Amino acid sequence: MYPEEFVQPMREELTRIGFKEMRTPAEVDALLKESTGSVLVVVNSICGCAAGRARPAVAMALENKARPEVLTTVFAGQDSDATAQARSYFTGYPPSSPSVALLRDGKLVFMLERKEIEGRDPYAIAEDLTKAFDRFCAPAGVAQAK
Repeated sequence: MYPEEFVQPMREELTRIGFKEMRTPAEVDALLKESTGSVLVVVNSICGCAAGRARPAVAMALENKARPEVLTTVFAGQDSDATAQARSYFTGYPPSSPSVALLRDGKLVFMLERKEIEGRDPYAIAEDLTKAFDRFCAPAGVAQAK
């Protein structure tokens, strides 16, 4: 584990754009277990793929007209128990960090794994995310039927 003061700026890249951190398994379950609507979960990481690709791509994708209603994040390698609990909702996918999961009414509907992040530029990754947002999320400010 890295010292928290080293990791904090990486956490803040997401929290300052509206993400809620989930640092314990209980926080993960509170947000994901009975969730309705669309929830984006970013499995953050200290690696270069997260810094140079995943976090910038997520920020770009959130400029899209359709976007998830809830933005959440766990930090792999730092908040291990919370990360493991979040990954338990990503049925059928091995642990991967960084990664981005989109849930709709508690069900995983889109997953972007590390293998789809590394080696790609943030613009291409953001395009994948915006396509998923367009498919599974309502435009910002539009009420959704629950």
